[in-house]
Amino acid sequence: MASPIGYMERTRRYYEAQGFEKAYAWAHFDDIPFTPLAKPVSDSTLVLITTMALYDRDAADVRQVASGSSREPPARLYGDDLSWDRTATHLNDRESYFPINMLDELVHRGRIGALANRFHCAPTEYSQRRTRQTDAPEILKRCREDGADIALLVPI
Repeated sequence: MASPIGYMERTRRYYEAQGFEKAYAWAHFDDIPFTPLAKPVSDSTLVLITTMALYDRDAADVRQVASGSSREPPARLYGDDLSWDRTATHLNDRESYFPINMLDELVHRGRIGALANRFHCAPTEYSQRRTRQTDAPEILKRCREDGADIALLVPI
């Protein structure tokens, strides 16, 4: 079995090699309080949020929030342009990064109240500012439009 890749150290070295004077700063949120659920999961509408894309992007493509139908999900999502440990995992099993069938099963079992009509693709920007100021508010807006009470975030 291969050793895990030290992503944090590799990212620090990558930024240094690019000539950035300031070291990469990992996101952290010291001021975010725990918020209990407003109602049981079995009465809640869940929205699925993934870092995968609806189309096969090029590395230079502009990243924007995208949404698709949870009722008629795509057979495939895309992430080949992303950086991830390709020796430890793959994208051949859609349920591993987009568990829509399992969530649908949990709805049928009564464990989740409902699935939101749409799922959302979060852009994989490496800008915390853009994520906080643009992408996260847009995803939150769409989740509220869909009546979502809770979200499941599944990164690749």
